[in-house]
Amino acid sequence: MFRISQYMQELVEPQPAGPKRNPPAPVVIWNLIRRCNLTCRHCYSISADKDFAGELTLDEIFAVMDDLKRFRVPVLILSGGEPLLHPEIFTIARRAKAMGFYVGLSSNGTLIDETRIEAITDCQFDYVGVSLDGIGATHDRFRRQVGAFAASLRGIRLCRDRGVKVGVRYTMTQGNAEDLPRLLELVEEEGIDRFYFSHLNYAGRGNRHRQEDARHRLTRWAMDLLFETCWQDQQRGVRKEFTTGNNDADGVYFLHWVRRRFPEHAERMHARLAQWGGNSSGVNVANIDNLGNVHPDTMWWHHTLGNVRQRPFSTIWPDVGDPLMAGLKLHPRPVTGRCGACQYLEICNGNTRVRAQQLTGDPWAEDPGCYLDDAEIGVAPGRQRLAVTPFIPLRRVR
Repeated sequence: MFRISQYMQELVEPQPAGPKRNPPAPVVIWNLIRRCNLTCRHCYSISADKDFAGELTLDEIFAVMDDLKRFRVPVLILSGGEPLLHPEIFTIARRAKAMGFYVGLSSNGTLIDETRIEAITDCQFDYVGVSLDGIGATHDRFRRQVGAFAASLRGIRLCRDRGVKVGVRYTMTQGNAEDLPRLLELVEEEGIDRFYFSHLNYAGRGNRHRQEDARHRLTRWAMDLLFETCWQDQQRGVRKEFTTGNNDADGVYFLHWVRRRFPEHAERMHARLAQWGGNSSGVNVANIDNLGNVHPDTMWWHHTLGNVRQRPFSTIWPDVGDPLMAGLKLHPRPVTGRCGACQYLEICNGNTRVRAQQLTGDPWAEDPGCYLDDAEIGVAPGRQRLAVTPFIPLRRVR
């Protein structure tokens, strides 16, 4: 995740870079349930409105939570499917808060209504993220349900009015990019705390629609719009959070933006972005799915590291016997092609890796989602764009 607002704030109030500090254990995004009342076009878990067999029981979930706490996991993001369909979601959330976790809820928002808002407020979620894919009919088309936008916006407003920190999550494709400016206006008008911009990643149902991935020029337009919107908020003293995910080239693109707009801050910003270090899948972010399978992040559901029913998460996560995990934990990572030659590898860390793996079979090939040109990353023109070395095969644990 790239925290635009944090770095914009440092243009106003410069901070020294200092040493890089990794959290003691990863943020865990936990898909407690696969069932969902929607069938979104870009769903990475390919959910449906039906029960899925073999999901973790409440006692098993509690046992995993105890292990995560001992392992010093700081953050639990409760997700799905739609987590509000889990019959024990509020029991789980209250226990997580009592254990001292930072607890987030990742929802489509349609089930946040007057009957549930009391329990959501009582759980004291640190953050509730609601996905919007556009305004009105655009969102409904992506969510495949008429009225989904109105229901989600109602949920956002209920959270906001109860003092629950709430944010909008948005995944851009060519089919909804034109709604981005209006979505940013909506976030401003509704007094929403946070806007999270996700690049389309090639996973799950999103992999089927990767031909709709926004072209690089469109991505650059979106980043420019986000940077300028966030900067204007900084100038007005508005402390809204803008973040991006699933494309760590955003950090390098931001550095070029700083060089154009505030060249006096460029050298210091370079150091701060290198301290951030880019993609942290397999290191500082982890995923547990509804069956207890552990993945390097939510976009790697096709690659399983182990199962919490068979081994504790605390044993699975440090294990580098899996070739993918061994590579993800290396710094720098063993990337090839443009990524291997990029002079900003220390900033983006080779990006998400899953796009390269989905398109080439090689998780260490150059990321096809990098939207910077050769000159911007210091690569000689005409360099071969795909990996030329054999790829490390991925081992599945069943």
